[in-house]
Amino acid sequence: MSKLAIRLTMVTAVSLALAVPSFPVFAAGSDEPSPPPASSTKSSPKGKKKKHNNQSQLDDPAFLNGYRAAYATIYNRHDYAGAIKQLEALGHDDRADVANLIGYSYRKLGNYKVSQIWYERALKADPNHVRTWQYYGLWQIEQGNRDQAQYHLSRIAAICGTGCAEYKSLAAALEKPPGTGLVY
Repeated sequence: MSKLAIRLTMVTAVSLALAVPSFPVFAAGSDEPSPPPASSTKSSPKGKKKKHNNQSQLDDPAFLNGYRAAYATIYNRHDYAGAIKQLEALGHDDRADVANLIGYSYRKLGNYKVSQIWYERALKADPNHVRTWQYYGLWQIEQGNRDQAQYHLSRIAAICGTGCAEYKSLAAALEKPPGTGLVY
């Protein structure tokens, strides 16, 4: 895709982002998990609403310590297989933060099919999880799907604007010629 086409797409994406009603942003980007999305209720089979409370996990020292340890295993030691085991042991892989880090780890291990499953699971848990859109966009670039990565960039713009780190990272990766190294 030419630079002009990318810029035109970006202008369109930003214009659309301004037309989209605002909604809360739940971006991961640290060793602290983000709060669950605002709509965290699920219907039970009997039609009653069942509260799915992930907020208590943020107060659970065992969860937080395990999450931080897995985060350090990924970003400090680059032990992706070890991090997957740590994250799965948390028992909360239905959280967008956890599923995203599992997907990231599988991507770094080169298992793109399994990575994709985890990224999609993260987005199902929280469709506005900015870090997942970013990492999944990088996955798309690595797979040669630059148009899809551009779509992911437009989703990030709609969620947190063009000034957030996730947007800048994916935009920088898209500006590089195919086959060059990525930011993350």
